[in-house]
Amino acid sequence: MSSIPRDLSLTNPLAVPDWDQRVAKFPTATFFHSAAWARVLHDTYQHTPNYIISSGIEAPSSILPVMESRSWLSGTRGIALPFTDECPPLLSPTTSPEPLVEFITRQARAKKWHSWEVRGGDLENGPRKASLGFLGHRLTLDSEPSVNFSRLESGVRRAVRKAEQSDLTVEFSTSPAASADFYRLLQLTRRRHGLPPQPFAFFQNIQRHILAGGSGFVALARYHGTPIAGAVFFHFGSHAIYKFGASDARHQQLRPNNLVMWRAIEHLITLGCATLDFGRTSLHNTGLRRFKLSWGTTERSIRYFRYGVKESKFMADTDQAHGWHNQIFRILPPIVSRRLGEFAYRHLA
Repeated sequence: MSSIPRDLSLTNPLAVPDWDQRVAKFPTATFFHSAAWARVLHDTYQHTPNYIISSGIEAPSSILPVMESRSWLSGTRGIALPFTDECPPLLSPTTSPEPLVEFITRQARAKKWHSWEVRGGDLENGPRKASLGFLGHRLTLDSEPSVNFSRLESGVRRAVRKAEQSDLTVEFSTSPAASADFYRLLQLTRRRHGLPPQPFAFFQNIQRHILAGGSGFVALARYHGTPIAGAVFFHFGSHAIYKFGASDARHQQLRPNNLVMWRAIEHLITLGCATLDFGRTSLHNTGLRRFKLSWGTTERSIRYFRYGVKESKFMADTDQAHGWHNQIFRILPPIVSRRLGEFAYRHLA
């Protein structure tokens, strides 16, 4: 390895009062680079921030957010970042990612990590290839909502109009009660998909550190007062992220999911957001890909890079979202699935 610039160092964003202001100087920064997201990951899963910066905390020229995940089940790893769809290194126009790659590799050896992983960004260089790939979808938000509505596929426009003609209302909230309502819907949705729900503490921390601080909201569709669909959105500067969605399938014919998304788009425009990311999509999930494209999004590639310390090389990986375990979680009692989720997410990251 070549020598590493001396200005590279580790920092904890939770100990830097104006961290977000420093991050915001990078045009590609998103909510996932913020201190609030670091706080949620730390408080929920006890992951330790090991953020790599260059040129010092006063005026960093590059930032690579990394969390150290310690688990007796999955070992000790460095992840940028856990439970995050995409969190690429932040680089000034003249900065190369190579020093960051070398630095995190040396840190991994010193801290005895078995691997490190970066989710997003362009780290390919010669023999270095991506370990795993996903699709990302980004919507450009026009200041006039009617422009965005005209870009929707005809089926989506019909679904929104149908939902508007039903007895549905959509509200935006940052309250603990709204988070609890959303979590009840999430448990139904995760069961349908054959996945355990995230711990409720995760959403309590999201409400406490993100929503209550004005960096996101829960959008809930109610039918005669009962929540039947919802979504969680984060925003940072002019960028917004659709992070979670959930619904009660018994009311699917009312198209509440479509109305939640459209009302959230209108709301994000009023907040001054210019883009909305729809999160990552598995290369094999053609239905979800089609849904996201139908909103007028632009598609791009998201690449993950995982380096095995013992192997001293970048490792190929597999998308494990779908498999035999989905059938198991579809039939487990909800309380059992929830307890397994509390255990699993702490160790899998």
